[in-house]
Amino acid sequence: MSATEPSKPTPPVPAPPVAPLPRKLPAQPVAPVAAAAPVAPTSSPEEVAKWGRVSDDGTVEVLEGETWRVVGQFPDGTPDEALAYFVRKYDDIAFKVHALEQRHQAGGASASELATQAGHVLEEATEAAAVGDLAGLRERLNALIGSLAEATAAEAQAAKELVDAAIAERTALVERAEAVAARDLSKVQWKQVTSEMGELFDAWQTHQQTGPRLPKGVAQQLWKRFRDARSTIDKHRRAFYSELDDAHKAARDAKTRLVERAEALASRGVDGIPAYRTLLDEWKNAGRAGRKADDALWARFKAAGDALYSARAEQAAAEEADSAPRIEARQALLEEAKAVADEPDIKSARALLTRIQRQWDEVGRITPREKERALDDRLRVIEQALKAREDVDWKKNNPETKARANDMSAQLVEAIEKLEAELAAAEKSGDKKAAKAAADALEARRAWLSALGG
Repeated sequence: MSATEPSKPTPPVPAPPVAPLPRKLPAQPVAPVAAAAPVAPTSSPEEVAKWGRVSDDGTVEVLEGETWRVVGQFPDGTPDEALAYFVRKYDDIAFKVHALEQRHQAGGASASELATQAGHVLEEATEAAAVGDLAGLRERLNALIGSLAEATAAEAQAAKELVDAAIAERTALVERAEAVAARDLSKVQWKQVTSEMGELFDAWQTHQQTGPRLPKGVAQQLWKRFRDARSTIDKHRRAFYSELDDAHKAARDAKTRLVERAEALASRGVDGIPAYRTLLDEWKNAGRAGRKADDALWARFKAAGDALYSARAEQAAAEEADSAPRIEARQALLEEAKAVADEPDIKSARALLTRIQRQWDEVGRITPREKERALDDRLRVIEQALKAREDVDWKKNNPETKARANDMSAQLVEAIEKLEAELAAAEKSGDKKAAKAAADALEARRAWLSALGG
């Protein structure tokens, strides 16, 4: 340093603290409170003189109770500058105290957090290298800590209740997962189970992110149970889908071979239809190959069958065209057969129907078979109507039936003559009871004779 350069002032040297200074508190937002008064800096000469003094060598002392305590030295400045420096240190502590009081009055801040911060500030205000009413600050801090004690206890109880509720909620999730894992997993719908477990896991993650922090041991124990249940379900699900993949592969291979065999029938045309039907039965018993594979293979299998049935349809159309004249011939015979019902003479009706039946057979076969059956059914109705007429006629004109009827008629005539004689005798004798009996019997015999045509 040159001789012409002014000497720099020596910075003030605080007295070494009796106790270690606390760590610096993080800045905390201070909620505005209308009722709280701002902190008045200890800057008036009277206040400064009341709490601090400076000796000739720049040593600064603060009054605590009845004792003056050295807080530091400020050798290169005036006494006012020395005191101002240490007063600012006091104001810093006083501001922290005031901020904590404001936050407590405003509410909403954690009482336990405020109590912890107040304790730190209390340590800072003890044996602090500052000039001001340090004892008053400590009294205010002790009062604040005392008022926060009850709120801190209430907060702790509320926090415990929240944790207990969170444990119960997470335990319920675990029990639901374990209930799913305890099912007969060989018979469940895996899509439903997977969805259910996904919802439970999402609920677990949401609970972890938004719920209170659980004790480490409890949280680990619950997670182990939940994880074990998920592992059990995942193990069975993987086994199920592995078996399903194997079954799908076997079905896919079997159906591929059926498709190839069906496609090979194309050259046989209509004659390949019976073989295709056999392949269709095998297809139904081949099992599932997975929707995508099943759809693709079925499209090929069906196309092979459509080709065969298309050939049959073409053949049927050709046969139907060839049968058109025979169909018209049989329809004409049906029109002619309507006269059978109108013919009163049964023998003539039978002769007419016999001729029509002979011509019907001479027409020949008709395709498709459905049309031939429909025409045959119409002729059969006419045949059955004539047969019914013949049955009635036979019963009426049967010689044996006639003989039995004649014999019965003779017996009834003889009985009627006898009853008429009995009725006349009873009436003559005045026997009303015998007359009534004979009249009733006579009426019954005459009714029977009438029924026999006598």
